[in-house]
Amino acid sequence: MTDSTASFSNFEHEPLHDYAERAYLNYAMYVVLDRALPHVGDGLKPVQRRIIYAMSELGLSANSKPKKSARTIGDVIGKFHPHGDASSYEAMVLMAQPFSYRYPLVNGQGNFGSPDDPKSFAAMRYTESRLHAYAKSLLQELPMGTVEWVPNFDGTLKEPERLPARLPNVLLNGASGIAVGMATDIPPHNLREVVSATIRLLEHPRTSLEQLCEHIPAPDFPTAAEIITPPDELLKIYSSGNGSVRARAVWEKESGDIIVTALPYQVSPAKVMQQIGAQMQSKKLPMLDDIRDESDQENPTRLVLVPRSNRVDCDQVMQHLFATTDLERSYRVNFNVITLSGKPASLNLKEILQQWVEFRRNTVTRRLEFRLDQVIDRLHILEGLLIAFLNIDEVIHIIRTEDEPKPVLMERFDLTGTQAEAILELKLRHLAKLEEMRIRGEQSKLDEERQYLEGILESPKKLQRLIRDELLEDAEKYGDERRSPLVERQAAQALKESDLTPSEPTTVVVSKQGWVRAAKGHDIDAGSMNYRTGDSLAFAVPGRSNQYAVFLDSTGRAYTIPAHQLPSARGHGEPLTGKLSPPAGSQFRGAVLADEGQRIMLASTAGYGFFTDFSNLLSRQKAGKQLVSVPKLADVLPPIIVSDPETDMLVLATSSGYLLCYPLTEIPELARGKGNKLIQIPPARFKSGEEHLAGVAVLPERGEVQVWSGKHYLRLKAADLEHYRGERAQRGRKLPRGYQNVNGINLITG
Repeated sequence: MTDSTASFSNFEHEPLHDYAERAYLNYAMYVVLDRALPHVGDGLKPVQRRIIYAMSELGLSANSKPKKSARTIGDVIGKFHPHGDASSYEAMVLMAQPFSYRYPLVNGQGNFGSPDDPKSFAAMRYTESRLHAYAKSLLQELPMGTVEWVPNFDGTLKEPERLPARLPNVLLNGASGIAVGMATDIPPHNLREVVSATIRLLEHPRTSLEQLCEHIPAPDFPTAAEIITPPDELLKIYSSGNGSVRARAVWEKESGDIIVTALPYQVSPAKVMQQIGAQMQSKKLPMLDDIRDESDQENPTRLVLVPRSNRVDCDQVMQHLFATTDLERSYRVNFNVITLSGKPASLNLKEILQQWVEFRRNTVTRRLEFRLDQVIDRLHILEGLLIAFLNIDEVIHIIRTEDEPKPVLMERFDLTGTQAEAILELKLRHLAKLEEMRIRGEQSKLDEERQYLEGILESPKKLQRLIRDELLEDAEKYGDERRSPLVERQAAQALKESDLTPSEPTTVVVSKQGWVRAAKGHDIDAGSMNYRTGDSLAFAVPGRSNQYAVFLDSTGRAYTIPAHQLPSARGHGEPLTGKLSPPAGSQFRGAVLADEGQRIMLASTAGYGFFTDFSNLLSRQKAGKQLVSVPKLADVLPPIIVSDPETDMLVLATSSGYLLCYPLTEIPELARGKGNKLIQIPPARFKSGEEHLAGVAVLPERGEVQVWSGKHYLRLKAADLEHYRGERAQRGRKLPRGYQNVNGINLITG
């Protein structure tokens, strides 16, 4: 065996996958238990607990003079938390920010950040800090034998495993953290509400979760933004331990302006201003003229939105901003905590309160037992001291004459070692006659306290009453009114692009080569407009600039472009193929501008068709959507707006001069497809190209139509059309001689 081989003989051999698995699990459990998740007892993560304990050891109580934050962080990382100073300081700053913590634990002096930028705090060498008054509820019972003490990271000091919280801090300040495979997001709650629910559960353990939610209806954030989540959803969140809560900014009207007075939790006013400003700059918010931040000391939140005119609907504007900015925000809820068993678990509201009540009952019991032991020990010593005073001369003689007076005293007066030691440590000035009276008085008081402590420890009801009284005392001391009002609101709806665009008359013009442009107004002579060489008008349709323009091609596909995005009519326009992606070889046959809810009549030259809602024509894809199924050898006819599906008449004319008229109610309303047969066309004549559906018109009551044959037309009123009245899918009647070569039909308007 060589030296190199022998050097590895004392090492343990292990498969790499076993080692990696064990190492990862150890790391995961460390992150879960010792870094990211709060304990249900005190609601703190290890770094927070160590910061608070280190500050208490430095004497930084609420009434003391603050010290440099660097001094505190130095003690924290040097004695208890061997990690980075930046992360530890950030954890301390977070506990000092009143806009981050519902009940701050640290009282900071200096720059500890702002709602605009919570991480803009000054370096720890500049700031000073001390504990907040509320932190006393976590530390007050620490020296009373209430917690286990464990060695610090290097074994030179002891630190508390938990803090003996007198209040359910896990709910009051909440927590957020990301561990390995799990996360926690506990929102803050109101102290008085939580105490009220805790007392009810303490006195009535069978209280249902629904009854607890009567006391804790919702989270209570540090800001005054409204919580708009419905009560039934909040109940589901508290029942399951996860979900989301929505908060919305509070606003009011003042001299015609919109004043935002409260923002959701952890929302930066600067970011909201930036979001609104970006919409104004991109002309997506034309109803606002200006926005400014007038926040100051008297008004911590005051954002002023100036409408363009007094005709602007402020409610509609705010609904749009709630849907598109951080003026309304959703907060994830996930009640993941370290339970009393030391294992992570997701609990609901009742389970968290049950665990905390058990934690508090154990803490108070340990406190009482610790004090009882102290009282009994003191009574034991006082009993020995009293024996000494009653036999003071003999005691002094033994002490003066004996080399080892302790065992002699123990044997002579039947004393214990503790009593004998206490007698030997007596100072001469305590040998006065009045000392006996003081001992008997102290004995009497301690005996009363012993009976009181034993009575509580022996009676669960008395223990329960003590816990309740202490909760009420702390609620009176630290509690306050709810900040986040509960208001039921409807879901916010962003304004459609059409609502944000001025509504002006416009005419969309498309040339035969597929170039498009939009001209202002409806009195446009599209045929006389300038076109590129070899190009001419294909069709022109009227509408408004805030509507969607839908183009229909020969394959039956529909394409959507907002009308205000079409090029101006000052030039030749732009090719539609630059904005859309139609199939190769297809041509645009028509267009329509309408509002959602309006009905559109669609047909093909094969004599089939249907009507549909305009919303079914809309598509966000450049490739459009297949709308009309076009039979072989057929083409698509231009779409037509339907005025009233219940009263309108459908007028159809074939290229061979057959005209048919019947109510539109005989036609089905479909979302897409081929539709039903509208008029009878012999299949042989259609296939040979001798006959096809040449035109369709939707005729309102007392309307008129023109039937075109070449350059001539026949004008037909409603009374004239009675001659051509029939039923759907019939052949119709022949038009008069001279109009039997039909090439179109249109409605007479105006």
